[in-house]
Amino acid sequence: MTEYVVRFIAGGAFAILGDALKPKSFGGLLGAAPSVALATLGIAVVQHGPRYAAAESRTMIYGAVALACYSLVVCHLLMRFRLAALPATIVAFAVWLAVAFGLLAGLGGAA
Repeated sequence: MTEYVVRFIAGGAFAILGDALKPKSFGGLLGAAPSVALATLGIAVVQHGPRYAAAESRTMIYGAVALACYSLVVCHLLMRFRLAALPATIVAFAVWLAVAFGLLAGLGGAA
């Protein structure tokens, strides 16, 4: 239960910081997912140590790279090939999985 309270407080602190920053587009960098990721890493360091948190952060980076590839593929399928949204996202999800697990297998994941 304490972990959820810490996540809530840390996430809220990052959201408030993001709201206070100017310009607002920069403040969005500290919104939802990044604030949760930073709170999770902070908790991981306290509970499991820096080595565990480092492995966890690597997998977060792999997921971010895979998400960027997913987004690029969706954009191309929607705009260039005029594919409908559902088939485009299904195809791109396969790309996301391939990139994420490829990075995990090739560069090493959480140890």
